[in-house]
Amino acid sequence: MADEKDKFGDTMRLAERAKEDIYFAERDRELMTKLKAQLRKVEKTAIDLRCPKCSGYLEGYTFQGYALDRCDKCGGIWMDKGELEGVVRKVSRGPVGEWIDTLTAKA
Repeated sequence: MADEKDKFGDTMRLAERAKEDIYFAERDRELMTKLKAQLRKVEKTAIDLRCPKCSGYLEGYTFQGYALDRCDKCGGIWMDKGELEGVVRKVSRGPVGEWIDTLTAKA
């Protein structure tokens, strides 16, 4: 009898975890949609750059004020040194952090 009770409790815990996973997956999808909306394509340059991973061409984009290159075939994103850290810092800090960065920026 006690064994059946434990199985029910395990089932309930698994159901709660599944609901939690579904909730956070939906939140992640919403966040990704908002962030993709901020990705802006840049006019094509005279130089055609090839993707280091495949044979595709790199297209220029801007995101959060940073220039990045995206492969038209594999979808890979290529950034210069320090840009990834800058984007992550900017996205994760939010508007208050951005305002503080503006106030404390070195001219």
